[in-house]
This record gives sequence, C-alpha cells and structure tokens, in this order.
Amino acid sequence: MPIYQYTALAPGGDVKKGVIDADTARDARQRLRKENLLVTDIAEGRSARKRKDKTDAGAKVGIMARIREARAAHSGPSGRDLELVTAATRQLGTMLGSGIPLTEALRAMIEQAQDRRTETVFREIREAVNQGASLADALEQHPGFFTDLYVNMVRAGEATGNVDVVLSRLADYLQYQRTIRRKVVSAMTYPIMMICLGFLVVTALLTFVVPKITEMLEDTGQALPTPTRILIAISDGFRDYWLIGAIVIAFVSFFFERVYKKNEDGRLKIDRFLLKMPVIGEVLLKQAVSRFTRTLSTLLQSGVNAVQSLEITRNVVQNRVVSDATEHIRSRIVEGTDISTPLRATEVFPAVVAYMVAVGEQAGELEQMLDRIADSYDEEIEIATERMTSVLEPIMIIGLAIVVGFIVISIVLPILQVGQI
Repeated sequence: MPIYQYTALAPGGDVKKGVIDADTARDARQRLRKENLLVTDIAEGRSARKRKDKTDAGAKVGIMARIREARAAHSGPSGRDLELVTAATRQLGTMLGSGIPLTEALRAMIEQAQDRRTETVFREIREAVNQGASLADALEQHPGFFTDLYVNMVRAGEATGNVDVVLSRLADYLQYQRTIRRKVVSAMTYPIMMICLGFLVVTALLTFVVPKITEMLEDTGQALPTPTRILIAISDGFRDYWLIGAIVIAFVSFFFERVYKKNEDGRLKIDRFLLKMPVIGEVLLKQAVSRFTRTLSTLLQSGVNAVQSLEITRNVVQNRVVSDATEHIRSRIVEGTDISTPLRATEVFPAVVAYMVAVGEQAGELEQMLDRIADSYDEEIEIATERMTSVLEPIMIIGLAIVVGFIVISIVLPILQVGQI
C-alpha cells in the first residue's frame, strides 16, 4: 500500500505534517478529514514514486508543458470573467474562514455557479483536489480564470495555513483592479464617442450631402472658390476611394497589431511614446505605478518572497517600460541589494515613490507603505482622468467645429457669388 506524505491544517489553525498509508491520495484525504484535518498538500513517498513507470512521468511532463503554454497565452480574466472570479474568491474565502472544508466549499461554488462554464471549472478544480492535488495546483490548470499572481498567492497561503485570509486579500485586489479599469474606461468613453460621432457626421456630409450641393453649383457655370474646389476633391475621394481607404486602414491595423506591437522593441517604443504623451501619459504612468505598488504589496503580505513577487508584478503592470524597470529591480535584489535603490535608479518611477519605499524598508513596514502609495495614486488617477476629460472635450469640440465650419463656408461662398451676379 502506498505511503503518502501530507501537510494539513488542524482545527486550531496549526500546520501538521505526517505520513499515512492508503490506496489512493483520495482515500488518504478522506481518512485525514475524519480526523478534522484539512489537507493542503499530499504526495506519495519516495519509494512509491520510484515505482512509477516512465510513461506516467512522460505524460505528467506533457500535461505540465501544456499548462505552461496555456498560461503564456492567457493574461487572466477580463470583463464578466473577472467579476465572476472576484465574487467566487470572496465567497470561497468566507466559507474556508468559517471552518467549512475545502471540498464542501468547492461543492457550494459548483451549486451556485451562474453559468455552465464556471460550473465546469469548479467541478474540475474539486475533482483535482479530491485526487490529491493542492488547491493552487488545481487552479493552475485554468489560466483563463486564475493568473500566476492568483495561483502563487494561494500556494503561499497553503504553505502558511492562511488560505482564507489570502483569498479575502485576493478578492480585495481583484475588486481594486475592476475599480481602476472602470475609472479609466469611463474617462475615455465620452471622448471616443465624440470622435466616432464626429467622424460619422463628416463622412455622411462628404458622401451624401456635399456631392448634391456641389453638383448644383457646378451647373451654374461660374468659377468656384478655392475652398469649394478643395471640398469637392475631398468629397470625390470619399466616394471613389472609400474601399481602398478601408483596405489600407485594415492593413495598417493588422501590421501594427501583429508585427510591430507583438515585437519586443516595437512594444517598448509604443509604451514609451504613450508615457511621454501630454495628459494621457500622466494617467498611464500613475495607473502603472498604482498597479505595481498594489500588486507587490498584496503578494508580499501573502507570504510570497520578494524575487518571485517582482517577477509576477512585472507581468501585471501592462506597460513594457515599467515592466523592464521591474525586471531591473528584481535582478538587483537577487544580487543582494534593497528595493528602493534600484527603483530610484530606473528613473521610471517618481522620486517620491522611491523615497517612501526606502522609508518603509527602514521601518520594516514595506507592505503598508506600498499600500499607502497605491491609495495615493488611486486618488491622483481619478483627478488626472477628470483633468484629461476636461482638456480633451474642448479640443474635440473645436476640431469638429473647424471641420463643419469649413464645409459650410465652402458651400456658402459660391452661393453668395451667384447672388451678387
């Protein structure tokens, strides 16, 4: 009979390690559950593992490789999925904190799943846990729902016996992500709608209205003013070459997305350009700094080591310039330095951030200081987005007024000439 080594949580919250003999890992978990032990990790003993054949080992390697490929292709949940994961995380943390066993909590998540896809995910997680996998390993098999940050925090929580606390902290972090995203999206919605509406109005005028009026003006036989001739040329271009223009725009978009943006150097140039843009660059930098500090603080508080926390944070900031700066900080920490010194040397983060991080390190309160920085930048993001909207709105109105005014003047000028004659 195989021998299993396990790590479990006792009713008082203490971590207990030991060995148990059972036919399968599932049987071992059931026996330990009867002893009021919540298994967080279980594995076969060395002697049993040595008896596994090479085929099983190869199959496991293949599965893990596919999981890594899948995680590389997904950046985590977004939109509706992020909302579902946030709610599920909070509920699961609450149930575990109330003393409900993990498998029972997962069963409750299955029963209250709002759609078939979510139900399937939690069924597979529960099945993996029943077969002996840890919760983190089970979550890792679903990269579309659970990011590296999520999985590593849960793994750290299992190691320290604070899974419920980590899940509550994760729910707060995911809620923060949704809040920041809503702020930025809501700030950009009105300008984008104005641009699209203005483009549609101008296109309709140049394609349908202007040709009829200019045709009437040309029938008078009078020499048309220069603005009117320019307008006619633009209108003819819209009518005769709109298909070619659409194809060119589609090709440029495809080239930008698939060739330039996917290229490492290309993405770096784009992100650097965005950060240098007036008004918009300020918002993007504040958002990246807020995401960096909040993510790093959440990981450190959950028990993830600094090097691994920075490695995960590097993939979360969503800006190549800040990501490269984070990698520089991580590499310097591996060499034995603190966080504030290389952070200041990157010249990407504002000086006040480096100063506050240094103070937090000296006081032994780095996590709390990172949270304060994130809170401060969240407020600044809200102010900056309002400022950006207030600046872009008059610019768009003036631009649209100039375009429409040019069309009106180009039409009115020849009519006035005909009236004078």
